[in-house]
Amino acid sequence: MEPQPTEQPSAEHAIETVFRLESPRIIAGVARIVRDIGIAEELAQDALVAALEQWRRDGVPDNPGAWLMATARRRAVDLIRRRENYARKLAEIGRDLETTVPPQEPADPEDIDDDLLRLVFTACHPVLSAEARIALTLRLLGGLTTPEIARAFLVPEPTIAQRIVRAKRTLATKNVAFEVPYGPDREARLDSVLDVIYLIFNEGYAATAGDDWLRPALCEDALRLARVLSSLMPKEPEVHALTSLLEFQASRAAARTGPDGAPVLLKDQNRRRWNRMLIARGIKALGRADATAPKLSASLEQGGPPSGAPGPYALQATIAACHAHAYSYEETDWRTIATLYGLLAARAPSPVVELNRAVAVSMAEGPGPALTIVDTLAAEPALRDYHLLPSVRGDLLARLGRTTEARAEFARAAELTGNARERELLAARARELGGP
Repeated sequence: MEPQPTEQPSAEHAIETVFRLESPRIIAGVARIVRDIGIAEELAQDALVAALEQWRRDGVPDNPGAWLMATARRRAVDLIRRRENYARKLAEIGRDLETTVPPQEPADPEDIDDDLLRLVFTACHPVLSAEARIALTLRLLGGLTTPEIARAFLVPEPTIAQRIVRAKRTLATKNVAFEVPYGPDREARLDSVLDVIYLIFNEGYAATAGDDWLRPALCEDALRLARVLSSLMPKEPEVHALTSLLEFQASRAAARTGPDGAPVLLKDQNRRRWNRMLIARGIKALGRADATAPKLSASLEQGGPPSGAPGPYALQATIAACHAHAYSYEETDWRTIATLYGLLAARAPSPVVELNRAVAVSMAEGPGPALTIVDTLAAEPALRDYHLLPSVRGDLLARLGRTTEARAEFARAAELTGNARERELLAARARELGGP
C-alpha cells in the first residue's frame, strides 16, 4: 500500500496558524480601503477560503502572511469597483487604486501598526457600549474566537456573539470613520482602548484556550500598540502605566514555560531568564507615568485612593515592579503588594482583583487570612466558572494541610480551564496530593 499523502494536513495547519496570527493585520489593512470593519473581516475570511483551495494544491507560499494580505486587498479593490455604493469611496482613495496592484507585503512595517491603531480606536468608538468595544476589538485585533472572548469576559458565548454582530452593524450604520481620533474624541475612547490592549496582552500571556500556554504574537501586538500610544499621548499617565505593566509582564515570558512548553509558576521561575532590558523599559515607563500623575506615595500613606489617585494601570505596574525588583520569590515585598492590591480594589473593584489580593495576603500574613478572603468570593457569579478561584483555594488549603479538599479544588480547576497546558499543570497538582 502506498503511503498516504501528508501535504493536506500540513497545509491546513499552516493556514490555521498563519491566519490566526495575521488576521488582525489583514483586517486592519483592508479596512483602510473599504472603510468598513465588518466588510474587512468578510474579505479576510474570503482570503482564507482562497488559501484553503490554493495552498492545498500548490503548497504553502514562502510568505503566507503577505499572500493573504495581498489576496484580501485585491478583493477589496474588486469590491469597490463592483459595487456602486462604493463609488464615492473609490474617488476618495484615488485613481491609482484602479491600476496599482497591491504589494505582496507592506513596504513599511510601521504602516501595519498604524492600521492596527486605527482598528482599535474605530472599534472603541463611543457609539458602542464598553463591553461591545472590547469584545469587537478582541475579535478583530486579537483574532480570538467567540468562546475565547467569552472566557476572558466570564460571560456566556451567545452574549459575546450578539455583542460582536451588533457592534459591527452599528459601526456600519453610523458610518464611523476608520481613523485615529484627535482632541476630545481621543480622550473619550482612551479608557476602552487601554482595556482592549490589556486584554489582548493577557490572552497572549496566558491563553484561555488551545494547546499553548503563551501566544507571543498577541503580546507583541499589544506591547507595540501600548508603545505607540505612549508616544502619541505623552501627557497621559495611564498610557505610560499600561506600557510599563506590559513591559514588566513581557520580561518574564522566557521563564514562564519549560523546554516542553509546560507552564512554570512565578515561584518556580528562573529569574535570571527575565529580560532585563524590558524591565528597564518598564521602570522608565513607570517613571513617566509617575511624573504625569499624583504620587503613589500619597495613596500608600493615606491608606486609600484620594481624589485623582494613580489609576488602575499605575497600581498594577507598581505591583509588577515589586516583582521585578525581587531577586527571588522569597525576597518579594508581599506586604507592599498586598497594600497595593487593596488600593486597586478600592480604585477599580473587581472579584478578580480581590482574588489576586488574597494571594498577596497569603504570602504576607499566611494562608488562613487569605482563605477567608477567597471564601467570600465563592458566591460571586462572575467567578462561578473561573478556574483560578479553585486553583488559588486549592493552594491555600494545601498549605493549611487540608489535602483532600485541596485535591478536589485542583481537580475542579483543571476541569474548568480551556487551556490544555494549564489543565495538565492543575491535574498534576491534584495528583501530587494523592489524586488519580
